[in-house]
Amino acid sequence: MNEQITAKEVRLVDHNGEMKGVVPTAEAIRMADQVGLDLVEVSPNAEPPVCKILDHSKYRYELQKKAAEARKKQKVVEVKELKIRPGIEDHDYNVKMKAARRFLEEGNKVKVTMRFRGREMAHQQIGLDLLKRMQAELAGLAKTELSPRFEGRQVIMVLGPEKG
Repeated sequence: MNEQITAKEVRLVDHNGEMKGVVPTAEAIRMADQVGLDLVEVSPNAEPPVCKILDHSKYRYELQKKAAEARKKQKVVEVKELKIRPGIEDHDYNVKMKAARRFLEEGNKVKVTMRFRGREMAHQQIGLDLLKRMQAELAGLAKTELSPRFEGRQVIMVLGPEKG
């Protein structure tokens, strides 16, 4: 702003929003001083740079307000975790599926973790079949972001909400 502008000439927009055309930087600064405002470089990459006569502190305040408004409107996607076991009974499975549906409808991701203990490691296919069944039942509501894969004694799968 003001004396920090290094370009020889600038494309000037005055305090009323009127385009004044290309003027020398010194004259643009003088015009800004006459009305008691600042010369602010709005588009430094243009050729010549675009400068506007305005109140710099008010301009910064409005930029902060726009940024805060944008932050307020964005949705933070959380990752909700469901822990299951390969020998899960039907009722418990249905409760977990109901929770998974609710999480996905809220727009959150669901991380399904299946832990194998002891001799269950010998029957890994039972666990994989259960996760595939989960995927199939949630097909219209979720897309698989990370298909079932082993990490030590557990299998992890991540489902994200289906767009549209």
